[in-house]
Amino acid sequence: MIVRVLGLLLALSMASGATSTPAAEGGAPGARRVPAEWEPQEAIWLQWPGPWEKAFESAFARMAVIITGYEPLHVLHGSPAIRDQARAAITEAGGDPDHRNLTWHAIANDNAWMRDNGPVYVVDGTGMRLQDWRFDAWGGAFGPEVPWRRDDAVPAAVGERLGMPVERVDLVHERGNLEFNGQGALILNWSTLGDRNPGYTKRAAEADLRRHFGVDRVVFLEGVPGGDRTGGHVDGIARFVDPGTVVVPECRPGSRCHAGHGGSDEVFDAAAAAIAEAGFTVLRDPIEGVARFRGETFDTNYVNWLVGNGFVIVTGFGNPVTDAAAKSRIASYFPGRDVHVVEMLSSWAAGGGAHCHTSDQPAASPIATDSRDGG
Repeated sequence: MIVRVLGLLLALSMASGATSTPAAEGGAPGARRVPAEWEPQEAIWLQWPGPWEKAFESAFARMAVIITGYEPLHVLHGSPAIRDQARAAITEAGGDPDHRNLTWHAIANDNAWMRDNGPVYVVDGTGMRLQDWRFDAWGGAFGPEVPWRRDDAVPAAVGERLGMPVERVDLVHERGNLEFNGQGALILNWSTLGDRNPGYTKRAAEADLRRHFGVDRVVFLEGVPGGDRTGGHVDGIARFVDPGTVVVPECRPGSRCHAGHGGSDEVFDAAAAAIAEAGFTVLRDPIEGVARFRGETFDTNYVNWLVGNGFVIVTGFGNPVTDAAAKSRIASYFPGRDVHVVEMLSSWAAGGGAHCHTSDQPAASPIATDSRDGG
């Protein structure tokens, strides 16, 4: 609780100190910013999986138990039946579905990947607002039968629950392809942003990104790792661990991507080179093994982690050797935080992990709702 209060005061202080014109209205870069994930958080949000993503439920329950031990968790559910199933899963995982840190929201949604359709939180001279970028189910990559219109409406619904202003951005993009250091730098994959917005140019994109986020450094990566179903989201390629340091996977002999064999290896190496050229320190996180699930084989790429108040949740692969090694490495990236590894092979086979499923809300403003019973 002390950490939460101190974090809230720090965030409020930073927000109130930004008095220049927001960048989105023509002000100088820095008038607005997106806090880094390791900064104090008000809460984490999830969209609980429905019937067609039922396989994710046990991992979601374990994440819910972990998160509520450190900070508030807000769970969107699409129906009373889904809420009841979620409550049962959390109980089975050893948690309390009525925990004081757990709030249920009856907000319609289509999928369990709130990182991508959820809001982007921006601090500016007026406090905090959230941005509502268009969402179309990853450019239709999973087929036309995948629904997305309720997901596209989620940021506005969250803004209403929070009592925060909502800024609509008329571009298609996913939050999982935005990596901020909180101090004016953004890394993203052009392969994703360009794919979602035909005819859009890097030059126009850089100007828009600077304006919307108040950043003064934009690092574009390119390329899609093998098996990536998102079109190359940056949260599987490059992650800030502090304002000047970025972790990028590195293929090793025990991985499918085989160092020096092209494909994913080329994407990761090119990303590391581009990030180093931009002036950041690059740490390479080794992909040292594989995991097998339902007839498929996956590289053990651990960079899709979630950072919270005092903890990190790491996407686990059920490989005891590589899971344990990754836990140790990630603890060194985030000293002072507890590291939890949650096996999420069902999620990984579908396209992502712990980071992809979650949406972190920076500390700045109290929740403007008392919806603890499901709305």
